[in-house]
Amino acid sequence: MDRRKLLNLIKRGEGTKVDYKQKIDLETESSRKELAKDICAIANSKGGRGYLIVGIEDKTKNIIGIEEEKYSEEQIQQIVSSRCEPPIPVSLEFVNFDNKKLAIINIYDGPQKPYQLRENGAFYIRRGSTTDTMRKEEIISALQENLSLNLELCPIVKSDMSCINMELVHKYFSLKGIDTNGNNIISFAENASIINFDRESNRYMVTLGGLLVFSDINNLYIPHNMIKIINKINKNFKENIIIQGNLISILDNCEDILKKILPKGYPINGVFEGIRNAVVYRDYNLYYKEIEIVLDYNSIILISPGVLMDGRELTSSQYLKRNMWIYEKLITLDNKERFVNTGRGFFRMKRYFKGKGRLTFVNSIKENSFKIIYPGINLFR
Repeated sequence: MDRRKLLNLIKRGEGTKVDYKQKIDLETESSRKELAKDICAIANSKGGRGYLIVGIEDKTKNIIGIEEEKYSEEQIQQIVSSRCEPPIPVSLEFVNFDNKKLAIINIYDGPQKPYQLRENGAFYIRRGSTTDTMRKEEIISALQENLSLNLELCPIVKSDMSCINMELVHKYFSLKGIDTNGNNIISFAENASIINFDRESNRYMVTLGGLLVFSDINNLYIPHNMIKIINKINKNFKENIIIQGNLISILDNCEDILKKILPKGYPINGVFEGIRNAVVYRDYNLYYKEIEIVLDYNSIILISPGVLMDGRELTSSQYLKRNMWIYEKLITLDNKERFVNTGRGFFRMKRYFKGKGRLTFVNSIKENSFKIIYPGINLFR
């Protein structure tokens, strides 16, 4: 942010999209709660991008300054993503002003309003310079304005065109029968919601779905997109294996590694089936969790972020189907056709292990996760 814009914000004073803080203690629970609440309120208020400026005394507007080392963007994003539903796009920058350092939390005008706090389910909004709970009609209005939008199409702050694997983008359109070239690919990518033009910064950002499917380096922006293998059975491999990249490469690499770790004779296709379903249907809204596979002698546990059954019986075929934008892209791009029949994964997994061991499906609302517990390798050695 340049000095002129910051000066205008300070002159304008606190309001629906601007808040001052003399300091924020990111180490205390009460301060983290208050920060999430204030950011939620600013994000729900109309008027474009919002700003929380740290280092200014709110009543006098005196420039106090901050100690930069006490603030980190990663920590602030973690606080917001773990406490706000859905996560609010924010970024942190430091600006020198009158020989003092200010921290500015940029609160982007995301398309997922209204935001609420996970802890108490409350929706907040700014009324002038005061944070207040949203009224019923305000919540209804915000929901009506954003019913057609979804998380996959939300732009990711700080991403840009350079992080996209354009070969994958061209391949996708080619498989759809669409001819692309250097002149029309940007337009097609924007129309397909792979990228989104941000008018305020006058540049393209990549959507969450665009990063997941078409970026090989998406971990720079969405580090929760990974499969973590905890290996307790094969000393020839590391105990903790992290797999990142675009979704198809993640799946390819994970399958290759498991083929090498698990013993011959183990019904590995049943595990692959679970991983494919996790990649497609996990809740990418949970920015603080990753897909996890725990390999042990007595069991193999696959943990996918987000419940899958929404409280219904696991025998029901009507389980939650998230991420349909991503699903369509994976069906198109995967030449191994692994995603064509993901909807009947429960039945296929059971069939792979029929007569060989029992599978357990755990839909944990408390932990907000879905687990598949497979038989351990002891039964197949």
